Amino acid sequence: MDSPQTAPSKPRSKLTRRLIVVAVLAVAVAALAYTLTRPKPIAVTVTEVQPGRVEATVSNTRAGSVTACRRAKLAPPAGGRIGTLAVKKGQRVKAGDLLLELWNDDVTARERIAREQLLSARARVNEACTVADTAAANARRAQQLRDQGFLSPEGIEQTLSEAKSRAAACSAAKAQVGEAQARIGASQADTARTVLRAPFDGIVAELNGEVGEYLTPSPPGIQTLPAVDLIDDSCLYVSAPIDEVDAARLKLGMSARITLDAFRDRHFKGTVKRIAPYVLALEKQARTAEVEVHFTDTADTQALLIGYSADVDIIVTTHDPVLRVPTAAVMPGNRVLVLGSDGVLKEVTFSPGLSNWEFTEVASGLAKGDRIVTSLDRAGVKAGAKAEADLVRK
Repeated sequence: MDSPQTAPSKPRSKLTRRLIVVAVLAVAVAALAYTLTRPKPIAVTVTEVQPGRVEATVSNTRAGSVTACRRAKLAPPAGGRIGTLAVKKGQRVKAGDLLLELWNDDVTARERIAREQLLSARARVNEACTVADTAAANARRAQQLRDQGFLSPEGIEQTLSEAKSRAAACSAAKAQVGEAQARIGASQADTARTVLRAPFDGIVAELNGEVGEYLTPSPPGIQTLPAVDLIDDSCLYVSAPIDEVDAARLKLGMSARITLDAFRDRHFKGTVKRIAPYVLALEKQARTAEVEVHFTDTADTQALLIGYSADVDIIVTTHDPVLRVPTAAVMPGNRVLVLGSDGVLKEVTFSPGLSNWEFTEVASGLAKGDRIVTSLDRAGVKAGAKAEADLVRK
């Protein structure tokens, strides 16, 4: 006969299984909730510490400009009405080419008169000097006749006086030739004052005036527009202001990089050719010295325009190869954020060497291959945060 106490075993086993299922579901829910709510790693951009070139450079404080080695703003020295305009804007000219000519019929007429007077003066020289030669020959014959006793003293004296008079007339006629030549020179000078020619090879950048308009020379102390603005674009350089502190580090012949707003994807090689021997104080707190950087390759200047804005980076010192990090990744106190192999950001202090706006040399404190965070502006990027690299720059 069975014992009556063994009957409730089945309900208890069912209850136990239910409790186990509930516990498993609770653990699963808790695990899912933790997975869904735990903070995700921050995506950061990193770059590896690698060897490369680092330069100490000096840059301009304000935008410089592309300038021509020779530029002349020309006008004829005399005033007058434009009679001939021989060039147009953008036209290339050679040294000595006619640019413009003022109406000068009056001065050219005086020059023609002076030339005709020269011809007349030379004819009078021929006439007067021929007569003088004849009188001199007569005087010599008269002296011979006197010596032979055939001519009285009064006769020889008259003959000698005639010879001297004719000789003086010959000298006077020659002086008139010199006077006529001087008048021609004066007339040519007057004509030249009405003619404007190119002093060098170049391109006509600007014209101020048309045929028939009147040109007036600039009065003393008052600048007026030039008739012709001539530029020699075969030689260009960049003139840029350098802070007085940095200017003391510069020397002639230093290499430089030139960047232009019009050619942002290009760098032009340059050389320091001039450092101004004085400091400009255009603003009380901005004292600068003008520095001229010439383009190393003249072929680079063929597509450039005078007046382009330009910046220069003058290379003072170079270290190559050295470990380097982007300067933008360096925080105050020479600190950087390094993404460790465990995915945690940690702050590292290093000793810097040379530095410029692009790279900073690593003297010690970092090793080759360390991953340095460059996206410091992203939210949550700080030491101790979990992170993962979304972009690795070499």
